[in-house]
Amino acid sequence: MTGFASGQGEGFDHRWSWDIRSVNGRGLELRFRLPDWIDGLEAKLREILTNQIKRGNVTVSLRVQSNAQQDGTVTLNQPQMMSVLEAMLQIEEQASAMGLSLAPANAAQIVGQRGVLEMEQSTPDTEGLKQTLVNEFTSLVTDFVASRAAEGRALEDIIGSQINQIESLTKQAAELAEARKDDQADRLKQQLARVTGNVEDIDPARIAQELALIAVKSDVTEEIDRLGAHVATARDLVQQSGAVGRKLDFLMQEFNREANTLCSKSGFAALTTVGLELKTVIDQMREQVQNLE
Repeated sequence: MTGFASGQGEGFDHRWSWDIRSVNGRGLELRFRLPDWIDGLEAKLREILTNQIKRGNVTVSLRVQSNAQQDGTVTLNQPQMMSVLEAMLQIEEQASAMGLSLAPANAAQIVGQRGVLEMEQSTPDTEGLKQTLVNEFTSLVTDFVASRAAEGRALEDIIGSQINQIESLTKQAAELAEARKDDQADRLKQQLARVTGNVEDIDPARIAQELALIAVKSDVTEEIDRLGAHVATARDLVQQSGAVGRKLDFLMQEFNREANTLCSKSGFAALTTVGLELKTVIDQMREQVQNLE
């Protein structure tokens, strides 16, 4: 299910901004973009999210900036400075031997060499900062879940309407299947008359067996009954609180299976049309179900 929440905060000489967003997903997939110098933060945030969310592709972004000035201590790296001076001396001696005269180096040039001066940065209080961030994230997740719930309520109306459509089409299918019986019986009699008129010594038992087999293959009563049962189950799931997306996702497969069988067994143009309409609504509902927790 899609959702979004953002927030800002400040403390421990730092300021930060949050961004949480999710898109549809069959399972739960979490991605974190966090500062790598705050040890243990991702594990804490992951635990909070998995306790609140069961489905969706969720991305959590956190940007942290320091408010403090660069207050590190500058130190002179004596070994590195001696290495630089010795190298300069060798260069001057080699140049002199070749008749070259080099301009004298000054202190600024020497300290500008890599490693001669070192900056010792102070270590921030990451434990206190981490706990503050975790507490703020907990509140932010509450807003995030609320945004997903608001969308869920809107989807509930859409899916409820689609369930009503499936129920209506199922009733139409039942009426057409009942009306088809007389027409089907007439067609069977005509076909039987053509066959028996051209064949001698027909076994009546064999004819009865074939007729029964045809009747079974074309009977859609079970499919219609199961569609009705699935409608009741879907309504019950939509009205439940908590995560029902996966259950509805599985139920949509059952809906689709019955609609496919109904179309393949219909043998009646009007009933086939209703079956195709059923498949269309079921596909539309399945897309919406992917948005549910």
